[in-house]
Amino acid sequence: ASAAIKRYVELGNALNATALDAIGTRYLCLLNATELKAIEPSSLKLVSLNPSACSQQTKDLLYEKAKEAFSAQHVFPAYYELILPYLEGAPGKDLKALSRANVNMNMSTFVSLRRDALMSLTPPEVQGLLGMNLQDLAQWQYRSPVREWIQVQKQSELDQLHIGLTGGTQEGYINLVTPKFPALSSAPLGAMAMALHLLPALLLTLLMMFILS
Repeated sequence: ASAAIKRYVELGNALNATALDAIGTRYLCLLNATELKAIEPSSLKLVSLNPSACSQQTKDLLYEKAKEAFSAQHVFPAYYELILPYLEGAPGKDLKALSRANVNMNMSTFVSLRRDALMSLTPPEVQGLLGMNLQDLAQWQYRSPVREWIQVQKQSELDQLHIGLTGGTQEGYINLVTPKFPALSSAPLGAMAMALHLLPALLLTLLMMFILS
């Protein structure tokens, strides 16, 4: 299938709706970066694809194509429903914009978001994204990636969600990172200890030589 797709593109054929429909979700993940970039954004309006099983690079590229394809329908909630299958490739800035649109994202979508994008969200922004599904966040608070997200938030801001989230950073506390130094071997330590032990005698000898000279 991968060889057939590659040959199809090499012959100058466009990855339009007809081609994408033939490729389907089953073979979508076989497309490389060059082939993905050759997709006509408008063709995504005519096909139903699900890139959730693909690499993050594929998700990122398809999201950008989908965003371009549906930009004219940038009216919520219609836009959200159209872009939803591609949200696993959305960057943080786009998720922040969605948080102001009352999209009521469900938790299965939320925990599948790009990790760096999810971690960039503030508690108010997460509240805006989840909307009526915010209470479900509490059921995930001990599971990844929600647990990691909680740990980098201020506890005071988590408390404002009123759903019982715990584990955030307390006010006035600073996380210190202790630098790691390579362990010194016993041989250098022994030599250093011997040198320090002999140093007074060595200095005394040098002083006597200086005086006698």
